[in-house]
Amino acid sequence: MLHLTLRQFEIFCAVAQSGTTVAAAEAVALSQSATSAALQQLEQGLGVQLFERVGKRLVLNDAGRALLPQALGVLEQARGIEQTFSARAANMPVRLRVAASTTIGTYALPEVLARLARSHPLVRVDLQIANTREVCEAVLAMEVDMGLIEGSSHWQGLEVEPWLRDELVIVASPQDPLAEQARSKPLGVAALRKAAWLLREAGSGTREMVEHALLPHLHQLPASATLGSSEAIARCVEQGLGISCLSRVLVQSQLQARALEILPTTLPRMWRNFSLVQRAGKRRSPALQAFVDACKASEPALSEPSGPSNVKHAVALE
Repeated sequence: MLHLTLRQFEIFCAVAQSGTTVAAAEAVALSQSATSAALQQLEQGLGVQLFERVGKRLVLNDAGRALLPQALGVLEQARGIEQTFSARAANMPVRLRVAASTTIGTYALPEVLARLARSHPLVRVDLQIANTREVCEAVLAMEVDMGLIEGSSHWQGLEVEPWLRDELVIVASPQDPLAEQARSKPLGVAALRKAAWLLREAGSGTREMVEHALLPHLHQLPASATLGSSEAIARCVEQGLGISCLSRVLVQSQLQARALEILPTTLPRMWRNFSLVQRAGKRRSPALQAFVDACKASEPALSEPSGPSNVKHAVALE
C-alpha cells in the first residue's frame, strides 16, 4: 500500500523552491496549515526529515537534496500522463467499447465508424449488438463506455442524450391484401386491429416504441408472431406473413426495391429518437468525445428521412 501521494511531492518541491510553507501554500493553492501537514506526512511516510530550519527559511538537508530530483521526475511523468490523455491528444491509440441496439448497430453506426476511422485512425471501436435493455444494463455495469439505444431508458443512473430522429412506418408486402386495400383508401383503426402483426420481443426498444405509438389508437396490438430481429420481421413481412411497424432506416432499401410498401393509414405520423446513453457523471475521454462527435455529424443526413409518410397530412408523435 502506497503511503506517498503526488500532492505531497508537489508540496515538497514547492517548499524546496520557495523556502517557506507560506509561499509554497500560495503556489499550490492550499492553506499554510494544510501545506505544513502534508509535508509532515511525507516525512513520516519516508521516515526521514527533509529540511533544516535556518531562521525563517526551510533548507533542504542531504535527504531532501537526494529526494528533490526524484520528486521532480515523478511530477514530470504525471504531467506527461495528463498531457497524453488531454483533449490535445484525442488521437492516442485506444479501444472504445460501445453497445448498440440492433437497428442502430446494423444501419446507423457503420457510417459513424467510417467517419471516426477517417478523423481518428488510432481509435478502435469494439461494437456489441443487443436490445435496448441489454445495452442499458451493460452501460450501468461499466462493461461498455457508451450505449446507443432506439427506445426510452427507464434505468436510474444513466444520462440519455437524444441523437437522431427516426420515423416508424407501417409496412406490408405489395401482395398483401391490406396493401391492395390501402391503395384506394388509407387504412383505419378497425382494419389495423384485425391485421396479423409481426413484432419484436419484449425488452426491445422498437417493440416499446411501437406499442407507445400504436396502442393509444388501436387499444390492442395482438402479435401474430414475435421475432428477436427487426431484419427477420422485415423479411417475413416481405413474404406476406403479416404487417409490422418498423424503422424507416431499416426498411429503406426494401422500400426502394419495392419489396415492401408503406401502408397509408389514418394514424398520425410516428417518430422516435435514437439516443446516446452513458453512466451518470461519467467524464468522456478525448477518444469517447471523438466518437460522440462522429455520431453527431450524422444528424443532418438521417434525422429527417425523405419519402412517403403514412398519411399526407400527419402529426408527429413527440
